[in-house]
Amino acid sequence: MRIFVFGGDGFCGWPTALHLSKSGHDVTIVDNLSRREIDAKLGLQSLTPITELQERIAAWRELTGRIIHFEHLDIAREAPRLDTLVANGKPDAVVHFAEQRAAPYSMRGPDEKRYTVDNNISGTHNLLVALTQHSPDTHLVHLGTMGVYGYSGNGFSIPEGYLDVAVTDDHGQPQSREILFPTKPGSVYHMTKSLDQLLFQFYAQNDALKITDLHQGIVWGTQTKETKLDPRLINRFDYDGEYGTVLNRFLVEAAIGHPLTVHGTGGQTRAFIHIRDTVRCIELAVGSPPQRGEKVKILNQVAETLTIIDLARLVSDRTGAEIAHVPNPRAEAAENELVVSNETFLALGLDPTLLDSALLEGTIALSKRHSDRVDLSMIPARSAWNRERQKQIFENPQAAAA
Repeated sequence: MRIFVFGGDGFCGWPTALHLSKSGHDVTIVDNLSRREIDAKLGLQSLTPITELQERIAAWRELTGRIIHFEHLDIAREAPRLDTLVANGKPDAVVHFAEQRAAPYSMRGPDEKRYTVDNNISGTHNLLVALTQHSPDTHLVHLGTMGVYGYSGNGFSIPEGYLDVAVTDDHGQPQSREILFPTKPGSVYHMTKSLDQLLFQFYAQNDALKITDLHQGIVWGTQTKETKLDPRLINRFDYDGEYGTVLNRFLVEAAIGHPLTVHGTGGQTRAFIHIRDTVRCIELAVGSPPQRGEKVKILNQVAETLTIIDLARLVSDRTGAEIAHVPNPRAEAAENELVVSNETFLALGLDPTLLDSALLEGTIALSKRHSDRVDLSMIPARSAWNRERQKQIFENPQAAAA
C-alpha cells in the first residue's frame, strides 16, 4: 500500500513509519518539523539523542534497503501544496499524527492555546478537503485520544466511540438513536480532538470518506523493534513537564534518584499503551478500513487502566524511588474511575503489552543510559489549567497538594 504518515517525525509517527515500511508498504513522511522547533523554543531536548530526519531516513535505507520519502509541508498553512501532494500521490491510506499533541503545552498560555486550535483543526480540515477533492477512496486513520471521553466515573465501560440512547418522542413512543459518546475534554488539546470527531462525522456522511479514529491512551516506552536497529533510528523520549508522559517521567526521575512527582492525590485513573502496541494498532487499523458510506470507525487504542499513584508505586517497587505529591496543575477531579472497551483490537489480534512486563525494565535501563542528558529544571509542570490552579501552584503549593 502507498501510505502517507502525516507527523511522521514525532514520538508516535516515526516508529509507525518504520513499522509500516518494514511491513512492505510504500511510506512517505509529511511533516513540518514543528516538534523540533518547539523543543528549541522551550529549551528542551529529548532524553534520547535523536538525529535529523534526513539522517534517520538515510540510516533506514542503509540498514534495510527500504526507502521512506519525505515531504516538508505544513498541512495547516499550506493547503494548495497539500492538495497537490494528495492529487499526485493518491495514497491508499493516510495516517494523521500531525497535531500538537500535549495537553500541558496547549494550556501554557494564550499563544499556545491559539496555536493548538489553529494547527490541529486547520490541519485536519485541510486534509479532509484534500481527500474529498482529489482522493476520496483513501482511508484516513487518525490518532485521537481517550481524553475526548473525559475522566468522570460513568459506572459502565466506555464503548468504542458510540452510545445507544432512547428518546421519547412527542407521541410518547421510544425512539432509538446511536450518537457519538458525549465528549468532555479536559484541555484545549483534548478539545481539538473532540472537534476532530465532528469533522470526521460530517465528511463521512456527506462525502463518504473512509475514516478510522483511534482513541489512544497514554503511551509509555520509547523503543520498537525497528528503532532498536541502530542509534540513528532511536525514538524520542520526552520527560519534561510539557511533553513528558507520566510513566516516562517517572522512569527518568527514578533513573536519576529524583522523587516520583505525583500530581495531587494520584487518584486519577488513566489508560495506557506501549509504543510498540501503538504501531501495531495503526497497522491493524490501516488493514481494516470501513467501506465508503459507512460511519466513522472509532476504536479505543488502550491496553489497560491504572491510577497514577498505583503507577508510581509500581515504579517505586522496582527502583526504590521515593514518591512525592506535588500540586496538580490540571482542573480535574482528585479521583476518577475509568473502564474502557478495547474489544475490536483484541479481536483483530492485538496481544497488548502490560505494565508489569520486562519492557518496563528495558525503559528504566534506557533512562539510566542517557541520564546525563536530564535537565532537572524541566521536570516540574509549569502550565496551569486556570487562574485558580496557577495561584495554588505558585502561591500556595501545600494547599494544592492536599
